[in-house]
Amino acid sequence: MDRRTLLRGFLGGSVALAAGGLAAGYALTRDRFEGDAATPPEALAAATSGDLVLVDIRRPDEWARTGLPAPAHGIDMRRDDFVDALLELTGGARDRPVALICARGVRSDRMSARLAEAGFTRIVDVPEGMLGSRAGPGWLERGLPVRRP
Repeated sequence: MDRRTLLRGFLGGSVALAAGGLAAGYALTRDRFEGDAATPPEALAAATSGDLVLVDIRRPDEWARTGLPAPAHGIDMRRDDFVDALLELTGGARDRPVALICARGVRSDRMSARLAEAGFTRIVDVPEGMLGSRAGPGWLERGLPVRRP
């Protein structure tokens, strides 16, 4: 399956999302995520609907410069208690879908592997990150909503 295919089958229908001037149809499901990567518009739609927990793992100084994705929780990946803080967000469920975003997708990819080792089973990477990467233009370039910490 293509890494960019994330979500399928939300109540038998699909949700169309227009973001940053781009329109794409994505199907969402509350309990089953297919694939391990999401575009920023996919992550926004799923986090806004409550289908996953979006976590910005960058440093606080980065959040201050660019803001955080509007539906994201900021947890600095350098925290010694990162896993515990994430478990608090997921209500202790290691099988709750969690999407990770960083600046350009490098740290989120690395942290995805660390969380898998910690027993999390439904980790989704946002490889475009906030600033864009080879995977795509990123959260900010797409004009998606941000909030100040």
